[in-house]
Formats: sequence, structure tokens, C-alpha cells
Amino acid sequence: MKLETLAIHAGYTPEQEGHSCAVPVYRTSAYQFNSTEHAANLFALKELGNIYSRISNPTQDVLEQRMAQLEGGKAALALSSGTSAIFYTIINICEHGDEVVAAHNLYGGTYAQFNSILPQLGITVRFVDPTDPENFAKAINDKTRAIYCETLGNPALNMTDLDAVAAIAQKAQLPFIVDSTFTPPSMLRPIEYGADIVIHSLTKWLGGHGTGLGGIVIDAGNFDWTNPKFSLYNVPDDSYHGLRYAHDLGELNPVAFALRMRLVPLRNLGACITPDNSWMFLQGIETLALRVERHSENGLAVARHLQAHPDVDWVNYPGLEGSPGHEAAAKYLQNGFGGMVSFGIRGGREAGQKFIENLQIFSHVANVGDAKSLAIHPATTTHSQLSPEQLESSGISDELIRLSIGIEHIDDIVADLDQAIKNAH
Repeated sequence: MKLETLAIHAGYTPEQEGHSCAVPVYRTSAYQFNSTEHAANLFALKELGNIYSRISNPTQDVLEQRMAQLEGGKAALALSSGTSAIFYTIINICEHGDEVVAAHNLYGGTYAQFNSILPQLGITVRFVDPTDPENFAKAINDKTRAIYCETLGNPALNMTDLDAVAAIAQKAQLPFIVDSTFTPPSMLRPIEYGADIVIHSLTKWLGGHGTGLGGIVIDAGNFDWTNPKFSLYNVPDDSYHGLRYAHDLGELNPVAFALRMRLVPLRNLGACITPDNSWMFLQGIETLALRVERHSENGLAVARHLQAHPDVDWVNYPGLEGSPGHEAAAKYLQNGFGGMVSFGIRGGREAGQKFIENLQIFSHVANVGDAKSLAIHPATTTHSQLSPEQLESSGISDELIRLSIGIEHIDDIVADLDQAIKNAH
């Protein structure tokens, strides 16, 4: 089936749920066991099934199956937020003393997690400029356990050359982790370009309406975890029956990464998604392809309009010639360039703040991917925890405004931008 059809039907069979046409919401903490033997088999992984909603839930299961199919992966795990999805991904691979090589143009919260929190756990992240893929190769050493990037940097919007970075990861026998939040599967499927693990904030375009929080990790099921340097998968786990995740799962061995994340980080740390949020994201995913078409159409129109505006110094949009990473974006984003636009308003930080305060249709919020148009000034909000040097290396200047272009009529969007720019000077 094509993506638009999968987005509506994948992972759900009405006949198994009392013929309910819509996916039910399972608001339950726990699940009745058939017998003591059944309970023992579930806990011992001799059977798969539901035990407790911190670990799994039937509504969540439909979401996970649907996202795995949309991304072309073999398994997925939904979590309480995109931030939890990122954190659990790293600690599902790395131990104290291990290292990750990551692009430096990351969302501010991810950068802070990698730069400040992971080192407290003894995990070092080496940041590199992703515009030259060879920078990843140069930073790899015998302690490296993963390579990490975003498809489109947030908020600089420069596209990563996924093929090139994937080749480097494969040569080094390292998993390639890609945060594809800014490029949902109707725009791009990173597994097709060599990604081993794909992460999304479900809160953004997949949900699409700013109503729920969640994240998801998709396991391509292609990476060989039997390499001894991945000790979490090769040394018996005393907390789970001495299980060696890369060896003892039988037919589930290809999805050892996803299963271990469910059984260890999620089961024991508890960043579980609620069934209601899972249900809301399923509603959003059904219209994903249609919404992304309009986001992309409006985004390109806004970028071109701002590029010609006398009070705008510069515009970054992956579909705009001359923008950072445009060549790579043209290669990978063949179904549209999305709704994210960043630009520099003439007058710097003061003009940027006045612009934000004068917007009428745009909402001033710390979010992206909503059906509504959104705007923010990253240097004073989402990336304010970064030092001036870190802001510069991430491509975030005082005058940068980040726009998430919604699906309103383009004439109204442009009129709001024009009047806010005019009133900022």
C-alpha cells in the first residue's frame, strides 16, 4: 500500500476490536492474565502481550505499527516526548565511557542534553559541523558507539547529506541515528538512505494540531548488534533473566534495539506515552500527507515573499536556491520542502522582538508543526541556554526568526508577516 493508505489503515484490524471502525482508546493500567502460566510466559518473553501500560498498550501498539510501516522499519516504540525518545535511544546503546558523534546544529534541548546531561552519565558527545560529512569520520574513535544528526537542523534548516553520513557509519560499524521530526515520512524516509534508527517528536507534524506530547523511535531492524563493542547487547542482562539481546531473542533478534528499549529504559525509567495521546497522534497521521502538501506550498510562498522584502536581510528555506543545504534538500525532499522558514529581519534582536509582538495570525509559541502558523525568536527562547559561541556554531544569530508555516490561506499569512515587519521598524 502507498503511504497515504498506510497512514489510515496500517496496524489496525477492526475485526479484532469488536468491528470498531475507529481505533479504540484503552484507558487501563493493567491487563488480565489468562492463567499463572500465561503471566509467567509474558514476563519471560515466551509470549508477547500486554502486562502493564507503562510497557505497552493496545492503542499505543497501533501507533507503533503504523509508524514502523510509514518509515519502512521493523519495529517502533512510542514514548512520552521526543526528548525522552532521544535520551532513551542514546542510553539504549551507550554506557559510561562511550562516545557519540553528533551534528552541532541541533535543537537547543537536544544540544543541552548532549552537552550537559549525558556527560554526567559518563557519555561524551563530540559535536561536528555536518555540512562536511567527513567531519563525522574524523571524530570517530574506538569509544564511539553511534552517529547522530537531524535531517534539517533546527532552526538553521540546513539539510544533512544522509547517504554520505550513512556510508561513514556503515564503514565504522556504528548505528546511524536520525532525528527526522522536521521531515515526516510523507517528505522523507531516512531508512531508505541508510539510517538505522529514526526518531520523531510526535508532537509536531505527525500530530499536527498542538494537542498532545509524544515521541517515537523506529528501528530499521538492519543493524548487527552482535559486535562485541555493544556490550549492552552481548553481555547477559542480570536485570532480565541473563538475556543477551543480540543473541537470545530468536526471530525477534532483528529488532533487538527496539525490544531492549521497551524492556530496560521504558520499563524501568517509565517515560510512557498515554493511550489518549497515542489516539490523538493516530488522528493526525491520517491527514499527514495532505497537511504536509499545504505546509510545503505555503512555506515556499512565504520564503519567496520574504526573500524579496526590503526589510529582510536573508532567508533560509531548504527549497530556496542559495539557502544552506539546498542541494542536499533537493536530492532528499522530492515531495516538498516543508513549512519551516527562518529569516533575519533588518534591525537585529530589537526588531525581531517587536516583529513577534506584532503578529496577529501567527501564534508565539515554543512549538512547530501545527496546523496553525507559529513564530519564535530562538536566541531568546528555545536556544537561550547556549553560549554566544554555541549559538554562532549552530547558525543562530540575534536577528533570526523561526517560522512554522501553517495551512491557513497564504494571502492571510503573508499579510500578517508584512504588517508585523512594518510595525517592527
